[in-house]
Amino acid sequence: MSFSAEVKEELLGHLSGARHCQLAGLAAIVSAIGHIEQDDDGKMRLYMRSDNVSLIRKFFTILRKAFKIENDILASNIQIHVSGRLYKLVMDNDEDIRNLLLAIHMLDSEGNPIKPEDGIDTLITKNACCKRAFLRDSFIAVGSMSDPNKSYHLEYVCDSPKQADQIKEMIESFDIEAKIIQRKKYHVVYIKEGSEIVDLLNIMEAPLSLMNMENMRIVKEVRNSINRRVNCEAANITKTVNAASKQTEDILYIQQHYGFNNLPQGLREIAEARLEHPDATLQELGQYLDPPVGKSGANHRLKKLHELADRIRS
Repeated sequence: MSFSAEVKEELLGHLSGARHCQLAGLAAIVSAIGHIEQDDDGKMRLYMRSDNVSLIRKFFTILRKAFKIENDILASNIQIHVSGRLYKLVMDNDEDIRNLLLAIHMLDSEGNPIKPEDGIDTLITKNACCKRAFLRDSFIAVGSMSDPNKSYHLEYVCDSPKQADQIKEMIESFDIEAKIIQRKKYHVVYIKEGSEIVDLLNIMEAPLSLMNMENMRIVKEVRNSINRRVNCEAANITKTVNAASKQTEDILYIQQHYGFNNLPQGLREIAEARLEHPDATLQELGQYLDPPVGKSGANHRLKKLHELADRIRS
């Protein structure tokens, strides 16, 4: 099971206790995966995308708690195609549907259903707890996230700009930065910062997923830190080896074309020390001299030898 699926499974088990939060959850589900049809007599039928059976079951669980409606017709085989998607009939009792839509503010002044792509009434999510419920059930419906071991990315795929704007505003009300990008005909609200995705999981009340992601983040950061340190040390070793090789080359050239006897004592000592200890660092090289010198002292003498070698070559 993917990490995204694990998050959704945890969120599916979370049921709000307060009725106003239950209504926010119902609004999220209806606006995300619902489709309402009305016949010539004004009678309505509620359909939902058939590929999200678990969320439809949660919808009926919330419906029973909030309205005591037992009208679960999931066994129905009635399906319709809308905009290339398959929708399953879930409610056909006009009175129950009207009561639901009235409660979640999805009926206009004439009693006609408001299209899900037109967004929801902000009164449904005026409380922070209702925003949590809406974001939670919207994520189950249209959300996904990448494996934190690979990258940090969480998104909601919305059918309209209005839906995307509302979800973005809800996320940002919790001081989390979200952005919107258009992907083909969809409008995608996304977050790419690991710490902010963790915050959103906390807001949606997914503690197990949050803890798992935090553990992955810690392991990933430690691994990256070790890799950076190893790369840095490898680069330093390479730099030291290259510098020592160049210094040895200069010293051998001086020995062959100038002679150590013509060198001042300090330069002769550092030249001999470098030939005896080709892998030593500058700090270590200075300690082989008598009297010992520091890193800067050893570096200064080697620079003098390099300048001498260049003069002899030219």
